[in-house]
Amino acid sequence: MDFGEALEALHHGKKVAREGWNGKGMFIYLESGTLITPDKIRNLTLAKSTPDSQKYININPHIDMKSADGSIVVGWLASQTDMLAYDWEAVGGD
Repeated sequence: MDFGEALEALHHGKKVAREGWNGKGMFIYLESGTLITPDKIRNLTLAKSTPDSQKYININPHIDMKSADGSIVVGWLASQTDMLAYDWEAVGGD
């Protein structure tokens, strides 16, 4: 797949990865976004800067990555190499 096809797969709920990535088990996936109430904010700096009158906070859709060590990279960004690659593939059978 090219990157456009990989993005399309993400929009259909698939996990995708590059064949050329070195880390085993790495993939990216689409987080759909959500609305939360201010009491759910985990970051103290953000919580302090949220006006009392604000009832909801919109967490926008974004792409995250499961890295080789099992951690989650929030807000993964594609490199130019990633965007120009043709070795994207759906993973995990989802």
